[in-house]
Amino acid sequence: MRRLGSSDLQVGAIGLGCMGMSWAYSASERDDDRSMSVIHRAIELGVTLIDTADVYGPFHNEELVGRAIAGRRDDLTLATKCGLVDVEGEMTRDGSPEHVRSACDASLRRLGVDTIDLYQLHRVDEKVPLAETWGAMAGLVEDGKVRAIGMSEVDVAQIEEAHAIHPVASVQSELSLWTRGPLADVVPWCAANNAGFLPFAPLGRGFLTGTLPVSGDFDASDFRARNPRFTGDALSANQHIVETVRRVAGRVGCTAAQVAIAWVLAQGEHVVPIPGTKKLRYLEENAAAAAVQLGGEDLDELDALPEPVGARY
Repeated sequence: MRRLGSSDLQVGAIGLGCMGMSWAYSASERDDDRSMSVIHRAIELGVTLIDTADVYGPFHNEELVGRAIAGRRDDLTLATKCGLVDVEGEMTRDGSPEHVRSACDASLRRLGVDTIDLYQLHRVDEKVPLAETWGAMAGLVEDGKVRAIGMSEVDVAQIEEAHAIHPVASVQSELSLWTRGPLADVVPWCAANNAGFLPFAPLGRGFLTGTLPVSGDFDASDFRARNPRFTGDALSANQHIVETVRRVAGRVGCTAAQVAIAWVLAQGEHVVPIPGTKKLRYLEENAAAAAVQLGGEDLDELDALPEPVGARY
C-alpha cells in the first residue's frame, strides 16, 4: 500500500488505468463485459486505485467504471479528470471554473457516486489563469464532492502555483524506461512536498512488454499507428531497449512487463504506476510486479538505457 501525499488516500502500490477500455487503442478489442471483469479482479488483487477521465470515450469510460464499481465503492479509490474536451474528434482544453464545476457534477452522475476520491486537472488551459481553475477544484473539496485534487502533465512552476492555493495530492504524467523526463524535477518535487506521483503508460504503451510486433502493424483505430516511436525505423531502432528489459527479466525470474513496472516503483515510495489493460492475464501479471525485487545491478543496467528513437507524441 502507498499513500497519495498528505491526503488520506491509501492505495495499492499498483493502480489500474482504464482509458484503453474505451479510447485510443484498437476499437475491435473493446469489450465492456470483459473490462468490467478486469476492474472486479483488480479490486480483489489489491489494485485499488481505479483511474478514468470524462474525455475517454468521451464519457463511455466513466459510465463503464460506474457500472463496474456499483456495490464495491468502499473497496477502491476512484480517480477521474476534467479539463480536456473532445469536440468532434479534436482535443481542446477548458479550465474555466464553470466547466470544472459542471464537469464534476456530470462525472459524479456517470460514475454513480456521491464523492470522487481524486479529481485531477487533465491538462492546464493556458487561456484561463491556473489560479481560477485550481480555485474551482479546491471549491469542490470544500463542497464535499471531491476528497483530494491532483494535476496531470504539468511542470514544477505550475504545480507550485497550484499548491500555494490548495494542496496538490498527486501529479500524473507519463513515466517509464523510455520516458524519463519527470525524474529530473517533477518526481523529486512530489517527494519533497508530500505529493503522490502517478505514472501512466509505465509499460511504454505496451512496447516494454516485448510482445508487440516488430512490424508495427497496428489497427487503424490504434493511436500507436501514428505515434513516432512505433512507426518506421524508430520501432526497429528501439528494440534494443526491450532486449535489455528481457535480459534483466531472465535474471530476476519474471516477465519483461514486471521488470518495467518494478523499475517505476523503485523511483520512490510516493510513486503509484497505473498500467492499463483490458485483459485479465495482463492485469494479474502487472499486479504481481509489486512483489518483484530489482537488485542494484539490475537497476544500474536499466538506468543506463539510452533515450528512445522518436518523439513521445
